[in-house]
Amino acid sequence: MTKLQTSSILCCLLIPSYIRGVEPAPDLFLGTWVLEPKASHYPGNSCPKQMTIEMTRETRGVHYHSHTQPSTGDAFDVDYIANYNGKPVMVTGSKGILLPVSLERKGITIIATYRSAFQVMATSQRVLSADNNTMTITTVSYVPMGTAVTNVGVYRRAPSSSSPLQALPKQLPAF
Repeated sequence: MTKLQTSSILCCLLIPSYIRGVEPAPDLFLGTWVLEPKASHYPGNSCPKQMTIEMTRETRGVHYHSHTQPSTGDAFDVDYIANYNGKPVMVTGSKGILLPVSLERKGITIIATYRSAFQVMATSQRVLSADNNTMTITTVSYVPMGTAVTNVGVYRRAPSSSSPLQALPKQLPAF
């Protein structure tokens, strides 16, 4: 056997073990996010008074929990656990079962698609700022007659010890 053949065989045997051992990058969307109503853009008077989103890692994916106090009406909660694989999962909330959602990662953007039967009812794009402390969620909802309504929610990261960024030192220690 030649050196080239031996090297090729070793590469074929070793590369898969390196690939399996690679840790995925931290999900920078994890953490607690607080809506900034004055920085957000909703049609009419539909911007929530308050909204908090908390995303945590679960064994079955990412657990999304939100608590919303709308501009009018009673507060409500929403929960689901999903992976970024595009498979739909059930969304539940304090108002009952809601539209199923599927999540996909496209580069640095998370796309959430909400469907009723086979029809897309809404899509949300989650994007982080360069410093990873501001999340902008642009949601396009389709109402009867095919009209699209766009909401832009701007959220600031709340300080938390569970946030992937909170584990990073703010500055290097002095020696």
